[in-house]
Amino acid sequence: MQLFLYNLGVFSYGFILKLAALFIPKAKKWIEGRKGWENALQKATEHSSDWIWFHCASLGEIEMGRNLMEALKEKYPSKSILITFFSPTCYEIRKNY
Repeated sequence: MQLFLYNLGVFSYGFILKLAALFIPKAKKWIEGRKGWENALQKATEHSSDWIWFHCASLGEIEMGRNLMEALKEKYPSKSILITFFSPTCYEIRKNY
């Protein structure tokens, strides 16, 4: 029963977001930004098997982690840094970082 309710909640959340995307530009960016994420992640990592992956849920987490990311890049210059996130605001502000 719990699994059914969980799956129903996840499905409902996705449905509501897709409906909201018709009227709310930020919701539309959220939906559009997730299309093909598996392929984008594979493409981003295929040039190197030696990378450090940071997943940040928000722009604030990226900002708080920048010093660590930059220190690791300085200490391990041969490693690639991969940053993933959920927020469309993160993409707009940090897409060139």
